[in-house]
Amino acid sequence: MGRGRVELKRIENKINRQVTFAKRRNGLLKKAYELSVLCDAEVALIVFSSRGKLYEFCSGPSMAKTLEKYQKCSYGALEASQPVYELTQSSYQEYLKLKTRVEVLQRSQRHLLGEDLDPLNTKELEQLEHQLEMSLKQIRSTKTQNMLDQLADLQNKEHMLIEANNALRRKLEESNGKHPLQQSWEAAGNSALYSRLPAQSEGFFQPLERNSTLEMGYNAAGSNEITLAAPSQNDNGFGPGWMLWI
Repeated sequence: MGRGRVELKRIENKINRQVTFAKRRNGLLKKAYELSVLCDAEVALIVFSSRGKLYEFCSGPSMAKTLEKYQKCSYGALEASQPVYELTQSSYQEYLKLKTRVEVLQRSQRHLLGEDLDPLNTKELEQLEHQLEMSLKQIRSTKTQNMLDQLADLQNKEHMLIEANNALRRKLEESNGKHPLQQSWEAAGNSALYSRLPAQSEGFFQPLERNSTLEMGYNAAGSNEITLAAPSQNDNGFGPGWMLWI
């Protein structure tokens, strides 16, 4: 019946741990020797016990030469990839700088907003107060300048409106100055039109002349006859009217 598989974990019993270390160490050294002989390989083995005692095996001329050869092979590849490594390190350092700067800016912003002021001492609080006063002064100056610029723009607009109003007033005055002359021209035209109309008979506006032969009580044609004066017709077709004499 074969031996069972041993669970790989630290042996708590100190004596058993020392016995196991001695057995496994000898077996490891034996395997390293066998590998170097069978395969013609250069093998170097270094073992330190828990108490710091050194156990080593080297199939080459010396452990130092083997380690030197190992260093050339290992760090040669590292030197070949050194630019990439340096670039990575540089990027990481830049990241750390930016991260630190962002943290400082965030902390300064919180301080300006009146937050996290407990860790600050009196000098730092005075510096923060001075910074806020300078910022407030700059803000007020900018605000005043903006208000002055807006006032200048409004004054320019007012001046333009006044000029436009004056121009309209001048046009209105010129229009009113031409109006009486135009009325006189129209009156002259109407008088000329009236002068071309035919004149009425003067008898229409004057009383009829008294006929000496036609008087009350005179009955030349008979007492029962009525004498009618026939109206004379003017040139315009209208007569002065009918006159009745008895």
